[in-house]
Amino acid sequence: MPVEPLSQKEVEDRLAELPGWSLDGDRLTRSYRLGSHFAATAMVVHIAQVQEELGHHSDLTLGYNTVSLSVHTHSAGGAVTEKDFELARRVEDLAPGHGAH
Repeated sequence: MPVEPLSQKEVEDRLAELPGWSLDGDRLTRSYRLGSHFAATAMVVHIAQVQEELGHHSDLTLGYNTVSLSVHTHSAGGAVTEKDFELARRVEDLAPGHGAH
């Protein structure tokens, strides 16, 4: 079953629930600064595991102590969909100091 693109209002409403995430063109994006390179690398591994579970993958960039994600849904013509927000919520839940409110 195809995934439908979200409207601009739906994207804005969902972004309001995810501080730190933003819309950059046609992609959801977020960067995290961690305490060390090792912590950033560990986060990348955890994100990769979540992406495999969801069957939905972002562009993921590892810096010295930073992790950046950029995601949209290719099967929806590169638009933002609920799948992107599901991934964003899962990443927030595992981010040090960001999850489990």
